[in-house]
Amino acid sequence: MKRVGATAGTAALASAVSLPFVSTALAQVKTLKILQWSHFVPQYDKWFDGFAAEWGKKNGVTVTVDHIPHLELPARAAAEVSAGAGHDIFAFNGSGGPHLYEKHVADLGSLVSEVEKKHGKVHQIGRQIAYNEDTKVWSALPAYYISFPGLYRKDLWDEIGMKPDTWEDIHVGGAKLKAKGAPIGIALGHSVDPNLSYRSMLWSYGASECDQTGKRVTINSKETLEVVKLVRAIYKDAMEPEVLSWDDASNNRYLASGRGSWIHNPISAYRSIQKATPELADKIYVWKTPAGPIRRLACGAPNSYVVWRFARNKDTAIEFLRYWTDNWVAAFEASTGYNHPLFENLVPKPMPILSNDPTSHPADKLQVLETADEWHATYGYPGPAGPASDEVADNFIVVDMMAKAATDKATPEEAVAWAQKEIELIYKKWSAA
Repeated sequence: MKRVGATAGTAALASAVSLPFVSTALAQVKTLKILQWSHFVPQYDKWFDGFAAEWGKKNGVTVTVDHIPHLELPARAAAEVSAGAGHDIFAFNGSGGPHLYEKHVADLGSLVSEVEKKHGKVHQIGRQIAYNEDTKVWSALPAYYISFPGLYRKDLWDEIGMKPDTWEDIHVGGAKLKAKGAPIGIALGHSVDPNLSYRSMLWSYGASECDQTGKRVTINSKETLEVVKLVRAIYKDAMEPEVLSWDDASNNRYLASGRGSWIHNPISAYRSIQKATPELADKIYVWKTPAGPIRRLACGAPNSYVVWRFARNKDTAIEFLRYWTDNWVAAFEASTGYNHPLFENLVPKPMPILSNDPTSHPADKLQVLETADEWHATYGYPGPAGPASDEVADNFIVVDMMAKAATDKATPEEAVAWAQKEIELIYKKWSAA
């Protein structure tokens, strides 16, 4: 675990953000503990830690920021809740979380209302991440979502005369490129990326794990079966077996190796390659998530901040989150366009970096991501999210359904029937809770 004691030496950041108002409500408060993931754009963590230090310095608060790998967050959250102690602010990334712990977190509805008045209406993704339509509780502050476009080697796709615009293109073009020694790659194991990628495919074909009410499980459908058969074909024709053991950094490394021709991933992979191999980065282009026959829709990675009910300094935590939101443009720039806003006026268009990135060639390479809010949803779609959809994500049922069929451990029909049964058990459990 990376720990940053945030009380010293960040004067250089003072010019990057407006000087904080020193709240009299904080006069007696001395500590604030924050836990969040180790960001895939390291300079964002550097910015955040310094930002927190500067805020703490101005308000007489000793701020501690701890960072752990994102896949460890679910277990860490469970441990803190079990112990009734830990951090004041806990950040969830990529997996389910806030809805599962609604009984253990502060209702942040007042904070969300404040932010909406100041920075515009919260995006539907933000509601899915943090709002329970049944209980009317905001279990978290919607922090941001991470977009999932396609990153592709334009030179290789140009050689076969194709652009990776649809999921069928990924199958057909991927097979051609695999034959040329440049397969595509989508993880098929227990990590965040496949949870998001395979939901993107399902939604694009009109399939989903539940209906618009968020109550009825609908994964067993002809549309799902069509997608499972397509994933099986893509795995066999366009990918290598190594994807079964990939973690969330594996496809980044795969693209960086020069061998990969297409991955479904945030731009962190591209940013890393820019630093390590600029000439390869110039060959990598960004396009929207592939379309299906029904729609073009990606599952974005949800990110949120909860304040535990057992937190020792709830008011301080909320004060910090309010200030962090007020400085969101600086946060967006520190992430180099990786974190996407969830309140409509936080980052006005044209967006910095995405609209014109001087480090990219051409400079408008990332411009397509300015419209990411138009082609993204997150867990629970097309209905409202809740603890059941969070648990389904955390149990990787959709991914396992795809992997069973892809590796011939089950027929596509058997895999879909299995997923329906598993998801129904979770939804029934929570409906009775």
